[in-house]
Amino acid sequence: MTDLTRLSASALADLLTAGEVSSVEATRAHLDRIESVDADVHAFLHVAAENAIRTAAEIDGRRAAGDPLGALAGVPVAIKDVLATHDMPSTSGSRILEGWIPPYDATVVRKLREADLVPLGKTNMDEFAMGSSTEHSAYGPTRNPWDLERIPGGSGGGSAAAVSAFEAPFALGSDTGGSIRQPAAVTGSVGVKPTYGGVSRYGAIALASSLDQVGPVSRTVLDAGLLHDVIAGHDPFDSTSLTDTWPSMADAARAGLRDDALRGVRVGVVRELNGEGFQAGVKQRFDEALALLQGAGAEIVEVAAPSFEYAVAAYYLILPAEASSNLARFDSVRFGLRVNPEEGPVTVERVMAATRDAGFGTEVKRRIILGTYALSAGYYDAYYGSAQKVRTLIQRDFSAAFEKVDVLVSPSAPTTAFRFGEKLADPMAMYLNDITTIPANLAGVPGMGLPIGLAPEDGLPVGMQLMAPARADARLYTIGAALERLLEQQWGGPLLSQAPDLSATEMFASEEGAV
Repeated sequence: MTDLTRLSASALADLLTAGEVSSVEATRAHLDRIESVDADVHAFLHVAAENAIRTAAEIDGRRAAGDPLGALAGVPVAIKDVLATHDMPSTSGSRILEGWIPPYDATVVRKLREADLVPLGKTNMDEFAMGSSTEHSAYGPTRNPWDLERIPGGSGGGSAAAVSAFEAPFALGSDTGGSIRQPAAVTGSVGVKPTYGGVSRYGAIALASSLDQVGPVSRTVLDAGLLHDVIAGHDPFDSTSLTDTWPSMADAARAGLRDDALRGVRVGVVRELNGEGFQAGVKQRFDEALALLQGAGAEIVEVAAPSFEYAVAAYYLILPAEASSNLARFDSVRFGLRVNPEEGPVTVERVMAATRDAGFGTEVKRRIILGTYALSAGYYDAYYGSAQKVRTLIQRDFSAAFEKVDVLVSPSAPTTAFRFGEKLADPMAMYLNDITTIPANLAGVPGMGLPIGLAPEDGLPVGMQLMAPARADARLYTIGAALERLLEQQWGGPLLSQAPDLSATEMFASEEGAV
């Protein structure tokens, strides 16, 4: 019998619709895979096995009765732990929310259920989405399925690793400065940050409200489009939600399979996102992907975006400032962890201080302090205000570039996956890992990361990032699917078919949470 965990979400959906496979069979296959390899990978913080089988059985029963079902009915899905789920813990990777079960679902989770998908569980992440490696999770790091001694990216390393390790056909992630696209790059998966406001943030535990965006993680561009179609759309519970009627991203991906899909497409290479500091193998695979695009009829144009040089600096003022405000709600009073001071009077202020000290990790504390300082009297204009002005300049650079080209491209990350601990001692080195992905968040434009091969130095995945104008998400899917098709013709199949066999790996199975 076909290994159901190796199928794309679209192929699995076809089998389910045809009645050749039941949802219970598909769900059990993925739960078995999780049980087999997740002690090593640690992609999941919570696995909802009983609920998943129950949901799958209900969907099978409705299918047998002839009830109308969604196109992806019965397909399993993983959910990043930043999203509220009424029947599973939602911790955002933090001790301060350990064991917390929300009384409601995030809008995107509700849409998954309404579309008859089967939630498998919640995936690991950097605490409150602060990080580029998933080493900052309070519950231990996730490991890269390509090399268990390396990081799977962050903050959504759990979702990317679950997809890459064949533990889930696709997953939901969130992207504040690259937390979908950068993990996709280092795990050989596909990740999309939609246009800001195109997907509801209601029920997503906030990091930086003007930057956060929920999006799909998958193994193919088409699968990302199918999941994007499910979660997109206006939500009255989200004040930043756009009222647009969105085209089908899956249909846009299918359009990319035409032989002439790339003919006449103008592809802009961002000069500032492809220079010094990039790994040689990353640049080599990026240049080869550009040659494939050009060979298929695309026009390659170098584009200057001078303000991108200041994107990291602006981002690491805006994000901590918004984070310090958003995380003020974790006060030990309303919900979450509560720690009393060991000595002295038990006052609200002292309980709050003890709780936040015990509940927040080092990186969260660092960013709260930085953000509070940037917003303090006398420094607001010098830091936060100036960063917002740079943000406007970056948005103008995008607008000017899109007058000349249809999409912008860059490597998704400057290097392949680095080893655990390699950048923990130097926060700035960690922050610079998002240098290519941050501009899209500051401007609110959509971005897609997809695999373009393995770096010759270390045999690890390399990703390319595509960026389009706001509201032009469908353009990413057409061009991304066209490039994916060219690459798979060259490779003889999906890149993940070349990944190591995790079932033969035993080295970490007995070391829970260890690196």
